[in-house]
Amino acid sequence: MILENISGPKDLKGLTIEELHTLVDETRIALLEKISVHGGHSGPNLGMVEMTVALHHVFDSPVDKIVFDVSHQTYIHKMLTGRQKAFTDPKHYDDVSGYTNPKESEHDLFTIGHTSTSLSLASGILHARDLKKEKGNVVAIIGDGSLSGGMAYEGLNTIATLGTNAIIIINDNDQSIAKNPKGGIYTALRELRENKDQVTNNIFKALGYDYHYLEDGNNLEELISLFNEVKDIEHPVVLHIYTEKGKGFEPAEKDHEKFHAGGPFSLETGEYKNQGASSQTYNGITSQYLAKKLEEDSLAVVVNAGTPRIVFDREIREKFRSQFVDVGIAEQQAATMTTGLAKNGAKPIWSVFSTFLQRAYDQLSHDMALNNQAGVVLVYGASINSMNDESHLGFFDIPFISHIPNFVYLAPTNKEEHLAMLDWAINQDKHPVAIRVPVGSVVETGEEDTTDYSILNKNKVVKTGEKVAIFGVGNFYGLAEKVVEQLKSKHNIEATLVNPKFLTGLDKELLNSLEENHKLAVTIEDGIVEGGYGQTVASFLGNIGLKVQNYGISKKFYDRYKVEELMEENGLTVNNIVKNVIENL
Repeated sequence: MILENISGPKDLKGLTIEELHTLVDETRIALLEKISVHGGHSGPNLGMVEMTVALHHVFDSPVDKIVFDVSHQTYIHKMLTGRQKAFTDPKHYDDVSGYTNPKESEHDLFTIGHTSTSLSLASGILHARDLKKEKGNVVAIIGDGSLSGGMAYEGLNTIATLGTNAIIIINDNDQSIAKNPKGGIYTALRELRENKDQVTNNIFKALGYDYHYLEDGNNLEELISLFNEVKDIEHPVVLHIYTEKGKGFEPAEKDHEKFHAGGPFSLETGEYKNQGASSQTYNGITSQYLAKKLEEDSLAVVVNAGTPRIVFDREIREKFRSQFVDVGIAEQQAATMTTGLAKNGAKPIWSVFSTFLQRAYDQLSHDMALNNQAGVVLVYGASINSMNDESHLGFFDIPFISHIPNFVYLAPTNKEEHLAMLDWAINQDKHPVAIRVPVGSVVETGEEDTTDYSILNKNKVVKTGEKVAIFGVGNFYGLAEKVVEQLKSKHNIEATLVNPKFLTGLDKELLNSLEENHKLAVTIEDGIVEGGYGQTVASFLGNIGLKVQNYGISKKFYDRYKVEELMEENGLTVNNIVKNVIENL
C-alpha cells in the first residue's frame, strides 16, 4: 500500500504516474471508510483527491505555500503531509481537525474554517515573500461558492495589483453547499466552462490575470501538466479547474447538497445513519413556522448566506422562490440586504449560524442597528452543544450582539416562547431583533406564550423566593431549574427563579427589588462569561451591594471538546453551582 509509506510531500516526487493513480485510489478509499463511520465533509474532499495528489507531486510544500479556502476540503492534504494514520487507523480518527491547523503540521498555514479568506491570506504571504526577497510559489485554492463572498474580490484585486508570482486555483464544481443559482459570478464561471474560455467577458482576464481553464479537473495527468506549466511563474495566474463534487462515490455524485457534510452513512446505500433520530427539533419547528409565514404573507422574505438547508429543503426553497434569497457565502450582504428589505416595507428574516454571524458585525451595527431597521436575525447553533471545532464555535454571540444599540436579542427557553418571539419579531417594525434559536431537546409547556414582547427587557419571574435569585438564560434555563430544585431538596432554600428572555437590556425594576430579601444573584448562560449577560447584571447589582456569581464559558478557542468535560471545566454543574451558592450564603 503506497499511502502507508507517505510521510510527507517529498514521498510523492519519485512516484510514477501509475503509482500516483494507485495513491489516488487508496486515499479515496481511506477517506470514504473514515467519514462513513466518523462523519465529516464528504463531497468537498472527494472532489479534491486528484487535485491534491497533483499539487503535492508538483509543488514543494512548505517552501511553496498552499492556502486553502474554508479548508474543509483538506482531508487528502492531511493524508499526504504526515497524518495518514488519522484516516487509516480508527484509533487515530480524532487525532486531526476537520480543517487546517498549524498545530498539526507545518504544511497547514492557518486555522481556517470560514470562507472567502484564502486570497487575502495569500496576498499577505506573497507580499511578505517578496519583501524578504525569497523564492517559492504561493498557491491559493478557492471554490466557486466561496467566490460569492465579498472578501474574495478584495483579495483578487489586491493580488492582481501586486503583480507577482501568485497561483489562484478556482475549484469550480458548480456548487456551494447547495446548487449555485443563476446570475452573477456563477453565470460568468458557467460561460467560461461552456465556451472553454472563448468569451470576451472573462472577468479574470479583465482584472489582469493570466487565465487557464481545465475541463476535467479530476484528470490526474492533466492536472500535473497544468501545475508544472505555471510553477515558478512570475505573474498572477488563475487556474479555473472544473471538478466533480463527491467524485468516486455514486450517492454523493447524485446528491451534492446532501453529501456536502454530515454524520456517519452507509457505504452501500448512501443513507445517513442518524436520519430520523428525532421527530421534532427547534430547527424543524422554526422551518415549519417560516414556511407557514411565507405562505400567509407575501412580504415575508427569508434571507440566507450559503447554508440553505438550515431553513428549508430544496422542494420548499423552490416553492417560495421569490421569498427565499440565498446571497451565497456573503454574510455582510445578507445583513445589509435585510436592512434594505426592512426599510422598503418587506419583512425579512435572516437565518444564520452563530459562528458565521460574527463575519457581519459592522453590518449589524452600522447598517441594521444605526438605521434601526426591523430586520429579524435567527441565530442558529449558538451553544456549547453545537459545532465544536475552534474555527466554528457559536457561543461568542451574546457579548457582540447584546451591546449593539437598538438591537433586541431574545433567548427563548421552550417551544412556545420561541414561536411567540418569532411572531412578534417578524410583525413589529420598531427594532432590529435577533432570536437565539434554542439548541437541544425540545421543551414544551403546553401553554401558549402570551407575553407582550414590545415591553422590552421585562424578565419572567417563574418562582418567587428569597436569599438567592437564579437567572437561567436560554439553553441553560433547564440547568438553572435543577439548581433551584437542589437548593430546595438538600438545603431547604426557596430560591427565586428568573427567565430573563431579553439579552440586550436589564429588568432594572426586578434587579432593584432583589435587595430587599436576597443576598446573592446567580446567572447561568450558554455563552462566554466575559462581556456576557451575567456580567451586565453584575455591573448593575454592584451599585446596590448584592453579591453576584456568573456562570458560563471562559473566553478561549476550545477545539473538538467534549461537552460534559467543558461544562465541568467551567463549573457548569448543578453540584458545583449549589456548593458555591451555599458557601457564599
